[in-house]
Amino acid sequence: MSKDTEVDMKDVELNDMDQEKQPMTGGAANGDAGSPICTEKNGSVSVKIPEETETKFTGLSKEELLRVAGTPGWVRTRWALLILFWLGWLGMLAGAVVIIVQAPRCKDIPAMNWWNYGPLYQIGNVQAFSESQNLKGVEDKIDHLSQLKVKGLVIGPIHVAPLDNLVSLNFEEISSDFGNLEQFKSLITAAHKKSINVILDLTPYYLGSGPWFTNVSVTNVAERLKSALVFWLNQGVDGIQLSGVELVSSVVPSLWADIRAIVQNGTEGKRILIGVTEKTSAVGVSELLNSTGVDLLLSGALRSKSMTAMDRAQTVQQLLSSHNQTQLAWNIGDRKEGHLATLVGPDMVNFNQMLLLTLPGTPVFNYGDEIALADADTKSPKMLWDLLEDETNKTAKEEKEQRLSCRSFFKTLSELRGKERSLQHGDYIPLFNSTSALAYLRQWDQSGRYVAAFNWDSDTVTLQLSHPDLPARAVVQVSTDQVNLAPDSTVALSALELGPGQAVLLQFPYIA
Repeated sequence: MSKDTEVDMKDVELNDMDQEKQPMTGGAANGDAGSPICTEKNGSVSVKIPEETETKFTGLSKEELLRVAGTPGWVRTRWALLILFWLGWLGMLAGAVVIIVQAPRCKDIPAMNWWNYGPLYQIGNVQAFSESQNLKGVEDKIDHLSQLKVKGLVIGPIHVAPLDNLVSLNFEEISSDFGNLEQFKSLITAAHKKSINVILDLTPYYLGSGPWFTNVSVTNVAERLKSALVFWLNQGVDGIQLSGVELVSSVVPSLWADIRAIVQNGTEGKRILIGVTEKTSAVGVSELLNSTGVDLLLSGALRSKSMTAMDRAQTVQQLLSSHNQTQLAWNIGDRKEGHLATLVGPDMVNFNQMLLLTLPGTPVFNYGDEIALADADTKSPKMLWDLLEDETNKTAKEEKEQRLSCRSFFKTLSELRGKERSLQHGDYIPLFNSTSALAYLRQWDQSGRYVAAFNWDSDTVTLQLSHPDLPARAVVQVSTDQVNLAPDSTVALSALELGPGQAVLLQFPYIA
């Protein structure tokens, strides 16, 4: 076979192959110079993808924008958007005005003094209160008072006043039995850091039965007191307490006016003048408040054990009818009469804590009233500071647990008294009173409202409370009966059941 024949046979075989198995050709082989596919010499195929040309948007130039902005269509659009904006703004403003006009107006907060915001705490005997038996020991317990939300510390008397010795009376010298001036000034500084004001009891003859020695010596003592007031106020005290104010104000009214002016007309913050009287009737207390002009008057208006619940209700009503509640003070025990637990019994301490801390006015307590401290043999029992220590004796351990529970109860009420406007300065509305039970409503404007109810009787009572501002049910906030009136439980006000010697503080929200 010739060479030409062999070549022809190979061409035929190649032409007879499947198209899929034939080598790809294109490009220059087909004479198409623009084709992206070409065959290389070694049989591989290369694909050429034409490059894409990116088109970048550069936006309109300043001149183009100005030309477009001036067209009628865009001018109309801008004006339409501007008008819509101002119409929307005016609509929102009108809506806000309507809401403000239609919303109930808040009542103005009444003028209050610092002593109206929480309890006052009396330490009549520094040695009994303090572990170190001096003023430094009192300073060490300032944190304790701060935890109780105390607003004022009434301390003393601590000045030199020997028995039956008017000549040696020295208002400006602290008795060495209680400490010294530097300790007292340090105590004031520490108290102020905790926002506790310090009131000094300057009752002249605190060791005797007559607070001003004798009726004859009143003028002499009052005159000497004036310079002492200036001295102690310059040391930083925030107020003065005096017993027997009815005597000095009536015997030497001009000197009493001077005493008032020195204490109450200070330029550096409001200072308080507290009077103490043995008067117990609402009429007598009211008259003395008017005649003496003291800021607060401590009395025995709620102290008598023979008082019924109705008597207490009438006393409160009579004093509120003639005085603003910011002028009223409520106490049961004091330096001379003794502690709360001694006067009402340990089981009724929480009961009376609730009464004093929910009445309209300033509550005043003796040291140790927060833990039911009592001692029938003395008016100044030693304060107990070891309540947190471990105790293996079962009886002693139970007693400490009771005292700690009493303190927690006091603290809870004091915190509420310090932050709730209804309890601070709210209206007092009687709801129920009988010889054995008492209930009243404390409310202020749109703040949460409180109902306080008390049963002095030895039997269970059911109170049917009704008033336009009362809801059907209320929530137990604080209670002396943890079983039947547990905190956070709800009770029906139309059938409020109180066990013997029990008290409860209920809360419900303001509803427009």
